[in-house]
Amino acid sequence: MALLHRAELRPTKLELLATWLPSRDWYAGVGDVTRVAGYRFDDPAGQVGIETLLVRGGDGPVHQVPLTYRGAPLDGADEWLVGTVEHSVLGRRWVYDAVGDPVYAAALADAILAGTGQAEEYFEVDGRREVRAPSMDIASDAPAGDVPTVGLVRRVVDGDPTLIVTDTVELGVIRRPGSVAAPNTATLTGAWGDVRAPLAYASRR
Repeated sequence: MALLHRAELRPTKLELLATWLPSRDWYAGVGDVTRVAGYRFDDPAGQVGIETLLVRGGDGPVHQVPLTYRGAPLDGADEWLVGTVEHSVLGRRWVYDAVGDPVYAAALADAILAGTGQAEEYFEVDGRREVRAPSMDIASDAPAGDVPTVGLVRRVVDGDPTLIVTDTVELGVIRRPGSVAAPNTATLTGAWGDVRAPLAYASRR
């Protein structure tokens, strides 16, 4: 489950992405960045926020941007740093393009290979849990099974799709859902509005 805070972010996530996204070769947006939908994964250790945003720049295509939020810098991941934000509850947060974060790689592998799905999002309101309805659905076509322990991220090939190579699993993140077909392997599919498209895929090494 993902506990959400009613908090202010400076800059906001979309302001941060409006600066960072144009630096990516796979980005094809023009104009203001707006949120289309999103989903979250759980970090079993409860230390890292894991959120994937679907965003659009102007009238451009929808892009998938997985992010991790950390309370301290991630060693060796400077090239994946999107920026920092000031969170009115949690303080300074380091925001990373999640493809370079091993916590994200493990969560994505679980979602695809074990079908763990997305985290339920909720607020604490007067001591009770207030669940926020998801803005999209995700589902895996892989039969549920054991997932090998995902160790370090050994290599990332940025592009569309972005390839993540770990000790035990190779993952692909489709940056523009619908732009490319997933290979014939375990696939995570997303649905929002009247759109249904592959988001990511995985194979054991």
